[in-house]
Amino acid sequence: MLCHWDDLPQTMQNDAVRQYYNSLQKKKIGLFCKLIFDKTLSLVMLIVLSPVFFILAILIKLDSPGEVFFRQERVTQYGKKFRIHKFRTMVKNAESFGTQVTVKSDMRITKIGKKLRGCRLDELPQLIDVLQGNMSFVGTRPEVPQYVNAYDDEMLATLLLPAGVTSEASIKFKDEENLLTDVIDIDKTYIENVLPQKMHWNLLYLKNYSFFNDIKIMIETVKAVL
Repeated sequence: MLCHWDDLPQTMQNDAVRQYYNSLQKKKIGLFCKLIFDKTLSLVMLIVLSPVFFILAILIKLDSPGEVFFRQERVTQYGKKFRIHKFRTMVKNAESFGTQVTVKSDMRITKIGKKLRGCRLDELPQLIDVLQGNMSFVGTRPEVPQYVNAYDDEMLATLLLPAGVTSEASIKFKDEENLLTDVIDIDKTYIENVLPQKMHWNLLYLKNYSFFNDIKIMIETVKAVL
């Protein structure tokens, strides 16, 4: 559900965000269904997939030193910061000697990590974030603060709803790592070239939001992974 306009962060209270806010305000029933759906499905999936979590945790620990989960600060609804849950697919302390995004053939990715990324199993722990309310099954992928700081006024509208595990932009840019291969300044290229393209789809999603469209995107995500 949306908070009152006056309770939004000052940076989000601009004319560009207002049009998206007004549109979402008319879809309260759909947003309520989204909330209930997220809580219920994430809880059921966490219970059902607990054996899978256990097996993957063992494989990750056997493959390389480090924690089972990768925890990184991301930004979600209303600019709130949280630490996302993902299965670790890179070597320990990978962020200390690389960029915030990964590229094809990134030397920091572990053997088991490559397999997990290939079938998106590294994303499974985000069910915890959905259950906690920091994320939704569908919505703009949560970015690190560095990239959110580069948002223009309209891009800030994507923070009206919780960040998502998947989105239409995620499907269209599922091979994002290939776009950043052989790039000299990866962060700059991502902010100036890739991010605006992804935001086009994220903003279109907000403009045409419906609960049934969320279901459609989830089905399309499964097809894309398969």
